[in-house]
This record gives sequence, structure tokens and C-alpha cells, in this order.
Amino acid sequence: MLLLINSSASSVTPRGKVVIQKALAADHDLQVAETSRRGHATRLAHSAAGEGFDVVVLLGGDGTLNEAANGLAGTATALAPLPGGSTNVFARTIGLPNDPIEATGAIIDALAAGNIRPVGLGSVNGRYFLFHVGLGYDAAVVEQVERRSELKRWAGQPLFAAAAVTTHARHYDHTRPRFTLDPDGGNPIEGQFTIVLNTNPYTYLGNLAFDLVPEATLDRGLAAVTFSSLRADRLLRGVAEALRPRGDLRRLPWMDVRTDLDRLVVRGHGPFPFQVDGDFLGEVDDVELRHEPDVLRLVLP
Repeated sequence: MLLLINSSASSVTPRGKVVIQKALAADHDLQVAETSRRGHATRLAHSAAGEGFDVVVLLGGDGTLNEAANGLAGTATALAPLPGGSTNVFARTIGLPNDPIEATGAIIDALAAGNIRPVGLGSVNGRYFLFHVGLGYDAAVVEQVERRSELKRWAGQPLFAAAAVTTHARHYDHTRPRFTLDPDGGNPIEGQFTIVLNTNPYTYLGNLAFDLVPEATLDRGLAAVTFSSLRADRLLRGVAEALRPRGDLRRLPWMDVRTDLDRLVVRGHGPFPFQVDGDFLGEVDDVELRHEPDVLRLVLP
């Protein structure tokens, strides 16, 4: 077993690292490595798979978890996530506690029970994603947050909320469609903001799940949610509908929801920003998204 740690992640502490290492080492032959730069987790995880490690446990945020998944996809080595970031969307989505030490106990129990199975991922321009890709507005929000990354450990979700407001007001052109979506087997649509999901929820606001497409799971194709308008009142109506019990975005005429997609091509009307599993990756002119079934072995609680 290899334990990969991103010590810069928001919820990773020196004490927590010691406790987690001792707990994992009690029943497993454990090696430990720390990431030191962007992309490092992909290389370390891929090397671990090549060396025959059976499991890579990743203590870090969603961005580092995405890197590890990209290093392990298509190999026999399983991924076990531990929540170490500010939101920990994927770890919470699969049912892990948001406390990394409690989650370690759940992972140890899952390994003892043999709860490892292949799951599907999404891919965008050849890069795998675990839970979602944001095209347009939310990627611009993530870009603003990353410019203040030193505050994420302390400010967390208030920082995202503030960035959402300032981005809408000053940093994103929402006066026109930004791209055209062309799903296989469906009619093309114009969009200002799209979220492509491999799982639900989209994110968490504290303990509240931000549900966009409840039927999106690791065993089905991708789902795509598109805003054709980012007028402030319509954006807020969409947020309220997603947070409402049994809410359904399909009720809103400026929303388009597609499910069980195997492939989706998005062509920009000029460059547009995109983010993958919460990491801003710059601007692109077009993207191709695919559902990749059973490509990652995952430890499930």
C-alpha cells in the first residue's frame, strides 16, 4: 500500500498525518510519499501501479485526487480517497466521512471486506475526471479563487461565494452564448455555462448537497446541465431549485439537462474557461467529453 499525501491541502495537519499512517500501517505494508508540485500525484500513482502496489491511498483535496486517478486509470491498482481538502466532493459523494481520520477507519474496514470495484470516469480532451467538469462561468469562479489560494485553508466556502459574485459582475461575459454543445444523438444547444457530471452532487455547501442531476452515478453515462442564460435572477433560481428537496432543474425553461451521455463535443464561440474536478485548467476553443466505463478500481465504504 502507498499513502500519498498533499501536505498543502486545506485539512491536512501534522497530527492527522501521523494518526493516519499508524492506522494504515497496523494492518498493511505501508509506504508513504508526499506530493510537491502540480501533477506530481499522477506520476507517483502511475509509478506505484507499475511497481505492483495493490492500493494507493490519497490524502488531499479533490484536485490531487483527480491527479492520482489519472495515474491509476486502466491499471490493476485501486484508489482509496481520504478527504484532505476544503470541500472533498468525491470522498463525500461515495459515502466517506468528511473527517480524514474517521474516513481512514472506513477505508480500513472497506479493504478488510474487499469492497473494491471498477467504476466509470469521465474524460475531457483525454484527461479523466471523477465528478465534474465546469465549462464557462464556474471555471471563471475557480480561476478567481485560485488567485487567492492562500486563503482557501481559512476562508473556504465564503471565498467561493465572494468569487461567484465578483466573477458574475466583472470577470465573465454573460451577455452572449459562449459555446455550442453537440451531444451524440441529441440536438445541439447554445450555452453560457455548462456542468458535465460523472456523479451527483455537483458540490457541497457546508453539509448541504448541491444536487443537479440526482440520477448521475458512477455506473451511468455522463450528465450535462446547461444554462442558456446567466441573468442574475435566473442563476439564483437555478441555485435555489438545486438546493430544494426534490428539486428538478428541468422545470426551468432556461435550463437544459441531458443524461446518460457517452460523448459530448463543445465548440466555443472563441476561447472559454474550463475546470476539472475543481482545478482551473485555462481556456480552450473546444472540448470532447466521453464516458469511460469501468476504468478505475475504487475502494468503496
